[in-house]
Amino acid sequence: MSLQKITRLPSVRLLSSIHHHHQQLLLPSITPLTVSRRAVSQGEYRRPGQPKNVKFPLQPVNFGFSKGLEGIKKHFKLLKKEFSDRWVGPEGKPLLEHMLEQNRVIWEFRGPESLEQWTVSSDSEIGGQSEAHLKLGRNNNTSFLYGNLSSTPPRDGETRYSGYCTMRSQQPLASFDRKKPYDWSSFNTLHLRIRGDGRPWMINIATDTYYSHQKDDIYNYFLYTRGGPYWQDVKIPFSKFFLTHRGRIQDDQHPLWLDKINTIGFTLGDKADGPFQLEIDFVAVCKDYAHTEEFAYEVYKRNPEI
Repeated sequence: MSLQKITRLPSVRLLSSIHHHHQQLLLPSITPLTVSRRAVSQGEYRRPGQPKNVKFPLQPVNFGFSKGLEGIKKHFKLLKKEFSDRWVGPEGKPLLEHMLEQNRVIWEFRGPESLEQWTVSSDSEIGGQSEAHLKLGRNNNTSFLYGNLSSTPPRDGETRYSGYCTMRSQQPLASFDRKKPYDWSSFNTLHLRIRGDGRPWMINIATDTYYSHQKDDIYNYFLYTRGGPYWQDVKIPFSKFFLTHRGRIQDDQHPLWLDKINTIGFTLGDKADGPFQLEIDFVAVCKDYAHTEEFAYEVYKRNPEI
């Protein structure tokens, strides 16, 4: 072994020991960055047991001239309606009528085309055994949601809980497939006419959000049905809806954004296996002047007084 190699070995060991010693001294003094839980979970969410949605970059697309022409006609017709509604008033109504409006029916089921505005899903999408179906009721004047609820989890080794069925309205779209949220800021109460089977349902309202990590925020409230042959008129103030994120109630609560309503849904998940049914006549909003509550839950003070 040469003299140069012998003299290099102790120096290399000394530098490595000094570097390791400095790492032990400096690392404990560096505090880790604190990131909120919702900010960490802002990535793409996949339910346990649900397969990954692998999208290939090059997929065959159906480029049809007639299909494209129909789409252009449809979107320009919607664009023309948007410009004409602005001259008439809010949402195409005169300003005086908009100010004095106290009741508005958002969804009513009076034919097969009314069911196309709703989407039905269940835990069968992730391997569960629940079933949900939607059809028109007697005399084609109501919607009839029925099926069978099963809380047996799928045998995938990941999912521990199962058993839900959901009926959700579709996102309204403006011209060129832009989101067009509902504006219910003139009202303060949700009005339903239903006929259930005694099960508790959960009403879900999704709003348009500003940030990407809020896309899974939903406002919820429980709907208790009586059961029996008689109809039930339910009025729920919007101040009673509480904020949840992926099924978890949030500590930082704030009122529902009534001018950015995207969808509304009805979910059953009471862990009672067996058949269920829910019949809905209409879904409306109304203005209750006797209700003056802004929000029913405790909120944090944004700018506390010193």
